Amino acid sequence: MRGQSHRSDFELIRSFQEGDSSALETLVLRHKDRLYTSILFLVKDRYLAEDIFQDAFIKIIDTLRGGRYSDEGKFLPWAMRIAHNLCVDHFRKVKRTPTIKTGEDQDLFEVLNFSEDSMEEKMVRRQSHDRVRNMLDQLPTDQREVIILRHYADMSFKEIAALTDCSINTALGRMRYGLINLRKMMTQRQIAL
Repeated sequence: MRGQSHRSDFELIRSFQEGDSSALETLVLRHKDRLYTSILFLVKDRYLAEDIFQDAFIKIIDTLRGGRYSDEGKFLPWAMRIAHNLCVDHFRKVKRTPTIKTGEDQDLFEVLNFSEDSMEEKMVRRQSHDRVRNMLDQLPTDQREVIILRHYADMSFKEIAALTDCSINTALGRMRYGLINLRKMMTQRQIAL
């Protein structure tokens, strides 16, 4: 698997389609953190995010095995579309909007890889992440979604616009207003990150 880390997503997909299961493992390891983090930000429930994450990769694997993958060189945005659609499907199915939850059991940042720091540094980082997450939760859904897709999924505004079914200008506007609202919250609460 080490020898595959330098290969492009497209090359890994081709290898997997030709029977090399380690190529899929490399692909999953390369993108799992971004995909899971984005899902978790959207659904705000660790267990639901894990389920949707698994469902997304089942769909991805089925599509790859069936030879139906056609987004050459754009694996992550394609995988994000699948995950986003599964999140939307979930909320349609339960006929509710995402709820704002806080608590110890929803620490998103446990899934991110950080080097070992002192307890004080960890506590300060956790507090900063909690503040950001809390402020993101207070944004309107469309603004929060664009910020998450842009900063956590590293998607372009063109990809975000296609995924959220809006124009690029609308996506840019949502990002702008979301950042303005975050700055206002930081100023009102005298928060420095």
